[in-house]
Amino acid sequence: MKGWIDVGPLADIPKKGARVFTASGIPIAVFRTATDGIFALEDRCPHKNGPLSQGIVHGERVTCPLHDWVLELVSGEALAPDEGCVRTFEVAVGEDGHIRLRLDTPAMALAGE
Repeated sequence: MKGWIDVGPLADIPKKGARVFTASGIPIAVFRTATDGIFALEDRCPHKNGPLSQGIVHGERVTCPLHDWVLELVSGEALAPDEGCVRTFEVAVGEDGHIRLRLDTPAMALAGE
């Protein structure tokens, strides 16, 4: 998978949990749903920059731990009546069970936290 960064095994992220990585100073939360869906969002709520990685994952949504904003994991958009959006990143699970993350530009360096 050329252009993708290996961020570790799927098994390292608990169901309904998240793991945070930093790319070029941007925290990226990789989420795993109860049905093993994998999503990646910038780890900040558009409301008050709360850490989405510490939120509650339900279905394909995450609730921010600070003020209960709910965001779609697929699009990064807040559910009405709230408004706002966070950047999403493309992710995939390889045949080896490892999660791959595609960054916006080749210059973005990745570091695990």
